[in-house]
Amino acid sequence: MIAMELVQAAWNHATPTLGMIADAIQAAPDEPKGGIATNDILTFFATKISPILLAILGVIFIGRASKGEVSKVLTSSAIAIIGVAFIVGAGALLLVGENLIDIMFE
Repeated sequence: MIAMELVQAAWNHATPTLGMIADAIQAAPDEPKGGIATNDILTFFATKISPILLAILGVIFIGRASKGEVSKVLTSSAIAIIGVAFIVGAGALLLVGENLIDIMFE
């Protein structure tokens, strides 16, 4: 009986304290001071990553063509060109997307 009363007393005193701790933990974080430099990230991918990937594709295509698999090379080349067109289209949407949204929702 005494143990139950002690537990209840401890619980009654601990509950407000736990509530304050929970509120402190769940508090909203401060606003970020700087933004993400997306232009720099896009420039990095366009100047560093894309040429490397295109060079790898070129080596693969030349290797296949030397084995006599010209039809596979043409198919892969067409797929790669379509993929590059999609990437360029996505980049164009990044550049003009805000203007398109402003025009549509004026």
